[in-house]
Amino acid sequence: MQQEDDLRGLAKVMEFMRAISILFVLINIYWYCYEAFQDLNLTNSTLNRILLNFQRTSGLFSAMLWTKLFALIFLALSCLGTKGVKEEKISWTKINVLLILGAQLFFLNWWILSLPLPRAANVTIYISTLTMGYICMMMGGLYMSRLLKNTLMDDVFNTENESFMQETRLMENEYSVNLPTKFWYKKKQCDGWINIVNPFRATIVLGTPGSGKSYAVVNNFIKQQIEKGFAMYIYDFKFDDLSTIAYNHLLKHRDKYKVAPKFYVINFDNPRKSHRCNPINPTFMTDISDAYESAYTIMLNLNRSWIQKQGDFFVESPIILLAAIIWYLKIYKDGNYCTFPHAIEFLNKKYSDTFTILTSYSDLENYLSPFMDAWEGGAQDQLQGQIASAKIPLSRMISPQLYWVMTGDDFTLDINNPDAPKILCVGNNPDRQSIYSAALGLYNSRIVKLINKKGQLKSSVIIDELPTIYFRGLDNLIATARSNKVAVCLGFQDYSQLNRDYGDKEAKVIQNTVGNIFSGQVVGETAKNLSDRFGKVLQKRQSMTINRQDKSTSISTQLDSLIPASKISNLTQGMFVGAVSDNFDERIEQKIFHAEIVVDNAKVADENKNYKMIPEIASFIDKDGNDTMKQEIDKNYNRIKQEVAQIIIDEMERIRNNPELSHLVKK
Repeated sequence: MQQEDDLRGLAKVMEFMRAISILFVLINIYWYCYEAFQDLNLTNSTLNRILLNFQRTSGLFSAMLWTKLFALIFLALSCLGTKGVKEEKISWTKINVLLILGAQLFFLNWWILSLPLPRAANVTIYISTLTMGYICMMMGGLYMSRLLKNTLMDDVFNTENESFMQETRLMENEYSVNLPTKFWYKKKQCDGWINIVNPFRATIVLGTPGSGKSYAVVNNFIKQQIEKGFAMYIYDFKFDDLSTIAYNHLLKHRDKYKVAPKFYVINFDNPRKSHRCNPINPTFMTDISDAYESAYTIMLNLNRSWIQKQGDFFVESPIILLAAIIWYLKIYKDGNYCTFPHAIEFLNKKYSDTFTILTSYSDLENYLSPFMDAWEGGAQDQLQGQIASAKIPLSRMISPQLYWVMTGDDFTLDINNPDAPKILCVGNNPDRQSIYSAALGLYNSRIVKLINKKGQLKSSVIIDELPTIYFRGLDNLIATARSNKVAVCLGFQDYSQLNRDYGDKEAKVIQNTVGNIFSGQVVGETAKNLSDRFGKVLQKRQSMTINRQDKSTSISTQLDSLIPASKISNLTQGMFVGAVSDNFDERIEQKIFHAEIVVDNAKVADENKNYKMIPEIASFIDKDGNDTMKQEIDKNYNRIKQEVAQIIIDEMERIRNNPELSHLVKK
């Protein structure tokens, strides 16, 4: 009732203002057309005295413009409180036409009274133009008032209602990654910061191709963490995009490390630009479970469908067989032949020789029992199936270049060793992804084991395009590596990729244990999951009813998504939503962001122009200037084959000459 009374009172005030405005128009007509009214005997002596006294005290009629201005002022005031109009469709073009036409007719008609026409004609034209101009301006004012008040139509995408204040402080520490942003709040663009003050709680960077996740986020992680003295492992799917950035940034910031780190590259495509490293170095394998982890990683990278079938007989059998071979090479002659290429070659020998040799070691006897049962029971088809499940996928990896890279010992994989820190970049190739991913996955699994230890240098693991490689133990690394100062940054396009390539259970663990998340444009279930993660806030809801006589507006509040899934599905390139985590002593009140990450494009372009190419690491030029790369690589390939063949001969001879083992040969 009180609201209705207030509205009725406001309406009366507006009507009074409009009446005053009309009164000024009538006074203007009476004063400046007085002679015409006198001819018609329409003058009034009382009114004349009032107007003359008013003129003496205020000078209101000294110029025709004054009464018109006062009429316009009161008309404008009356339009501010309008409630309804007769037309529903309003546009600024229509308003502008009415206001301009009305102003011309209302203010620029003074010359009509001096036309060489009969006085009655002049006055009639003057009054008509004045009235028409007044009506046009009144309609334009009413339309403008309604349009300005119609906020529902102005913000059809609810942008203003869904904007919120974000973090504007720069919060730096010795580990932080800080990204400048621009965001909208209360119709203003504000400068802000995304502060990843605790990168050890892991980071996910999502976004469809072209959303800017590498350019705006991943590249900044690499640069800023090198500037803060991190040891680093980088998986570079499109080698050498990220590797070049890391190499050049390290050249400028070596002084940020107590012990200058060395830069290493693993690149199967070009042995000239690759170091050599043995991922199953026997020095770092302390138990047969380490061999099992390595075999598991290799086989699941080669057979992605096995990830969903873990525990099946024909999945576990080849993994166990490969693990037994790796552990055998570890214990044979102090691990002198313990490399992945030697393991492949050993597996491809006659299975009668292979099983005879492996079962001669008590450490491996239990591991091989499924195979021995099939062999001794005459189940040749089953045995052939078990062996083929290992041989067929591994045969794809027989490559002289791959053998070359994986049999050297240029460096070890303890990248965060404080006495010998490293920045290691491993390169993949989209055209040979199925082959290289298995070998690179082996490096990944070994690195996870070696870096997640106490007392090591702070380190970072950056994996761009995560689904292109199976990273065994990644969920455990995220969950446990925080206290060991290992920062994990994972880049991929969509949660569905993670579910497909890692399985639902492991994918859920990775999603739910990550503390910092960035997302460019994503769609579907991923957008819905993110929207749910960001939560809901109290938002205003306005509804409006307009009829020919009145307009009513109602405002209510309800909990609604802070960042709806539809907004996440339509983000512009460079725009990101997400949330960050904080520390006990570094509280971030507003952890959620929806902003554009600011990148100095000119500076980046200038840096790219001045980047140095990663130099050649291995020289295959002999003293006569001849390129001997093919010969060297082929020589290494043939050497491995010969060494494995010799191992078989020596081991079979050992077994035959040992009375306790000779019975194995008869099998």
